[in-house]
Amino acid sequence: MNMQATNVMAPPAPKSLAGMQLPMAMMRDILLKTMFRMNLDLVTEIAKVICLPVPVTQELVDLARTQRLLEATGTLNANNGNEMGYQLTDAGKARALDAVAQSEYFGAMPVPLDVYREQVKRQSIRNIQVTRDQLTAAMGHLILPGELLDHLGPAVGAGRSILMYGPPGNGKSSISNGIRDALGDKIYVPRAIEYSGQVITVYDPIVHSAAEEDIDDPNSLRRTSGRFDTRYVLCERPTVITGGELSLSMLDLVYNPTARTYQAPLQLKATGGIFIVDDLGRQAEPPQALVNRWIVPLEENKDILALQSGEKFEVPFDTLVIFSTNFHPNEIFDKAALRRIFFKIKIDGPEQEDFLKIFAMVARKRKMPLDEASLVHLLKKKYPTIDNIYANYQPIFLIDQMIAICEFEGIPYQMTPDLVDRAWANMFVKEEEIVH
Repeated sequence: MNMQATNVMAPPAPKSLAGMQLPMAMMRDILLKTMFRMNLDLVTEIAKVICLPVPVTQELVDLARTQRLLEATGTLNANNGNEMGYQLTDAGKARALDAVAQSEYFGAMPVPLDVYREQVKRQSIRNIQVTRDQLTAAMGHLILPGELLDHLGPAVGAGRSILMYGPPGNGKSSISNGIRDALGDKIYVPRAIEYSGQVITVYDPIVHSAAEEDIDDPNSLRRTSGRFDTRYVLCERPTVITGGELSLSMLDLVYNPTARTYQAPLQLKATGGIFIVDDLGRQAEPPQALVNRWIVPLEENKDILALQSGEKFEVPFDTLVIFSTNFHPNEIFDKAALRRIFFKIKIDGPEQEDFLKIFAMVARKRKMPLDEASLVHLLKKKYPTIDNIYANYQPIFLIDQMIAICEFEGIPYQMTPDLVDRAWANMFVKEEEIVH
């Protein structure tokens, strides 16, 4: 689905070494480590791997030559347009080994944190505009009350935090995923960023889905390298979904002591996209503690991370955070925390009319013929026993149960009051069966 409003501005490719805002020694070391580890000798090949334009890569190679860390091999490579080859000198190899001992990172040049900040502004989640049509199309497979979209639309468009609460089994997770699908545009995700000489990897194929034409295929990079800074990957807006497994430590930088590099925490990987905390209240940490951790980021649009040395620094926080819980908000948060979550949306079970629509839709999908007597039995005899409280998950549950019984008995798919009773019995545990 295409978004109308945003054509994200691509990060421009660097024009010179001086304009890169990275320490010269760091760039030189990444060049040496990359040539050493990957056995590269041609500037065009090196440029592709370190994700810099050829002229800037040549500048870096020339710098390393003046320091006697690289030398020309003296042979022109006929297969590659008579390109000059380069190799590490003995001093270059020694420097490369020394650099590897300090940090094993090689490959794509990182983007300095301050440069990345500018790109985050250009592609901010707060700039998107989602229309009612886009949201309806993304939620097309769900039957939702009209007023729910009235609340949801402005919340998504504001790019601020949302708390969805209400009884379980009513599609809070599906609605979160629908919101994700409504954001149809693409953003640029850095492969790695640099702060204070440290490399933090950001691009993660598990979280980020690269747009087709820009997946790392050397031929496509050759085509696109002139258009934007290839230290970034063009991706769908990211979505991180966490549930009961979320812990506070997952929101900190992850240090890899062997490689001596950092990996971005989940919320930094979700920059420009959505972070969904599903099932809030089921985590080991109390919900209040989890929400307290988000207070500064949600209010100030910046997050604070710490390096191994204890040094703290600010990174942009540009994420639509969706909390979803089966608990009532007053049970799990204090008033100060609730005040900080901008939109609170109750997701209730369907009214009888919508319940029947969902029931009919599921039956049609599952090729189960509807039977009037069975529906009357369900609505008049069964639901009054649970105070006529309907939930979105129930039609699927009941119909699948009836299908399972029909298949077991070897009879065609059918609905009867008796089959409704048997399916219903599996949906609830009888009170007297609970042994204390």
